[in-house]
Amino acid sequence: MKNIVLTLAAMLLPLSGWAQDHQLDINLKKAGAPIPSTLYGIFFEDINYAADGGLYAELVKNRSFEFPNDALQGWKAFGKVEVRNDGPFERNPHYVRLQEPGHPQRWTGLDNEGFFGIGVEEGKAYRFSVWARVPDGGASTLRVELANTASMGENHFLCQENLTVTGKEWKKYQLILHPAQTLDKSILRIFLIGERNTIDLEHVSLFPVDTWMGHVNGLRKDLAQALADLKPGIFRFPGGCIVEGTDLVTRYNWKNSVGPVENRPLNENRWEFSFPSRFYPDYYQSYGLGFYEFFQLSEEIGSEPLPILSCGLACQFQNDDEKAHCPVAELQPFIQDALDLIEFANGDVTTPWGKVRAEMGHPTPFNMKYIGIGNEQWDAVYPEHLEPFVKAIRAAHPEIKIVGSSGPNSEGEQFDYLWQEMRRLKADLVDEHFYRPYEWFLAQGARYDNYERKGPKVFAGEYACHANGKKWNHFYASLLEAAFMTGIERNADMVEMATYAPLFAHVEGWQWRPDLIWYDNLRSFRTVSWHVQQLYGKYRGSNCLSLTMNGANVTGAEGQDGLFASAVLDGEKVYVKVVNTTGKDQDITFTFTGLKKKALVNAGEGIRLSSGESELYKDNSLDAPVLFQPTPFSFEGEGKSISATAQSYSFSIFTFVVK
Repeated sequence: MKNIVLTLAAMLLPLSGWAQDHQLDINLKKAGAPIPSTLYGIFFEDINYAADGGLYAELVKNRSFEFPNDALQGWKAFGKVEVRNDGPFERNPHYVRLQEPGHPQRWTGLDNEGFFGIGVEEGKAYRFSVWARVPDGGASTLRVELANTASMGENHFLCQENLTVTGKEWKKYQLILHPAQTLDKSILRIFLIGERNTIDLEHVSLFPVDTWMGHVNGLRKDLAQALADLKPGIFRFPGGCIVEGTDLVTRYNWKNSVGPVENRPLNENRWEFSFPSRFYPDYYQSYGLGFYEFFQLSEEIGSEPLPILSCGLACQFQNDDEKAHCPVAELQPFIQDALDLIEFANGDVTTPWGKVRAEMGHPTPFNMKYIGIGNEQWDAVYPEHLEPFVKAIRAAHPEIKIVGSSGPNSEGEQFDYLWQEMRRLKADLVDEHFYRPYEWFLAQGARYDNYERKGPKVFAGEYACHANGKKWNHFYASLLEAAFMTGIERNADMVEMATYAPLFAHVEGWQWRPDLIWYDNLRSFRTVSWHVQQLYGKYRGSNCLSLTMNGANVTGAEGQDGLFASAVLDGEKVYVKVVNTTGKDQDITFTFTGLKKKALVNAGEGIRLSSGESELYKDNSLDAPVLFQPTPFSFEGEGKSISATAQSYSFSIFTFVVK
C-alpha cells in the first residue's frame, strides 16, 4: 500500500506543477544592456542552389559555356554547333559558333534547360542578352524563344523575337520577351535563321526585367523581399564552407566576383559533390552574385555587411593532409586579399579597389565595420593562421572588428581551446556554430548567462534545431529555436549578433535541411523558423530588462515547466517573449517592479505562433505557405500585475505599455 501511495503522489506532482500560476517578475527600475542593432541577422551560403538558381535571378545555366567537364552542360545543341575558346573575355574564354546546318530543312541552334527548368510568368517581361558577332562580317539573325516542349498545342513557343547581329566585333545585344502563359519549366531556345551566316555567341543571359530594386544584374524579387522583411541587422556572406573550398584553388575568391559580370570566372562549388546521396554534378558558381551585389543588398535591406574570407586553410573536413593548406610563412597574398577587401568596401575612389567599386556604380563607401577570417577551422593551425591577419588588419585598419571562430563544435575541448586562443589574439567576436537536436536546445536556455564578460563578444553565426530522425523544417524545431533565442536576447551584452543557417533551399535542388526560405522556380514560402526570426527582429527593443521567476532566469530549467522567457524595453513599451515548449496551457502573472510611484502598466496587444499536437512536425509549404503564421491576440489588465495564458506549444510576445 505504501508503494501505491508513493506512486500516486509521484503521478500527481506534475499535475500540481501544471496548475500553478507562474509569476514572471520584470524589473523596470533600470534598463539593462542596450540591444545591438546587429543582434538578429541573416547568413548566406551558396548551398541548396541558393545563388544560381535561387536568389540570383539569372535564368540561364552555364551562360558562358565554362562548365569544366562539358562546355555545353545545361545546353542541347542541334545542327552545326562548335565550342571555341578564344573569346573576348579573358577569364571566360569559351563561346559557341553556330553555322549553316547544310540543308534548308535542317536547323542549327541551342536549348537551355535553366535551373530545374526556366520559370516564366504571363504578363511579365524577360530581358534576353548575348554578346555576339558575325566572324566573316555582314549580318546574321537569331530567333529567340521561350518554349514548352511538353505542350500539346500546335506550337511549342510561348513567345519569340528575332535578333539581328552585325559586324565582326563583339557587341552586346538584347531584346525583351513576353511569354503568353505562366510555366515553371520552360526552356530557352535559339535558332540560327535568315541567311544563316555563321554567328558567335558568348554570355547568353535571361533575367526577369522586374528584379529586386530593378538592378539589371539583379536578384529574384520575392526572395530578396523575404530577406528585407526580416529587417536583419547583420548580413554574413558568402559562407560557410565555400569560403574554405574543397581545396584552396576552389575557395570563394572575392576578387573573382567583382568587375564586369561577363568576365567573372566560373568557380567549383564546394557543395557540388559533398553529398553523393543528393548529388548535383552541374552545381557551379557563376559569381554573378558577387561581393558587390552582397554589399549592395546589405545596404538596401539596412544590414551591416559581414564578409568572411579564407584564412589559408582549405576545408578541414575534406583535407587531412597539411599540404592542402597554405603555410603560415606564405599567407601574405591571403592577408592582402583581406586588406584589399576593406579598401574595396570603404576606400576612396582614388584607391585602386575603391575605384573598382566606383566603376561598378557605387562611388560612396559601403562603410563596412566587420570582417571574419576563417570559418570552421580547428586545432592549433587555425590560430596560427589567424594571428598574422589580426596583426595586419589591426595595423592598417584598427576601426574594423575582427571575427574569429570557435570551430564546428558547440562545446568540448576544441571549443574551449579556440575560445582561449581568440581571447589571446584579442578577436572582437567569436563565431559559434551549433546544429543540434531537441535535447540540446531545451538544455541551452542559460548558455550565455555565465559567459566571461571580458574579451570577445559572441556571434552565434550558424544554428538550427536538427531533430534526431526529423531533420526537416517543422514547427516544434522552430519553437525550440525561439526558446533558445530568449537566452540570446537576455544576454545582449555578450551576444552581439546571431544568424540562423542555412538561408535558402530550392525544393528540387537541396542538399541540407532545415532551411529558412524554400522556393521552386516561381513560388516561395517562409518557414516557421523565418517567422521566429522576424518576430525577434520586429520586437527587438532598445534595452534588456531583468525577468525572473522565483529569483531565477526563465530558461526551461527544472521546475520551470518548460517555459523560456525574456523581456526588453522599447520606449514606453515592454515586450515580453514567452515560449511554452509543453503541450499544456500555462497561466502566467506578469509582475512589474521598479515602477515610479504613480505609474501603471497596461496590457497591450499580443502576437503568437502556435501549433496543435497534430501539426508539431509540419511547416509551411509551397502549396500551403501560411499554414503557420503569427496571429494577434488580446489580453487585458492594468496595474502592477497582469495575468495571461501561454498557450501550449507557443511562442508569444506580450506587449505592455507603461504609463
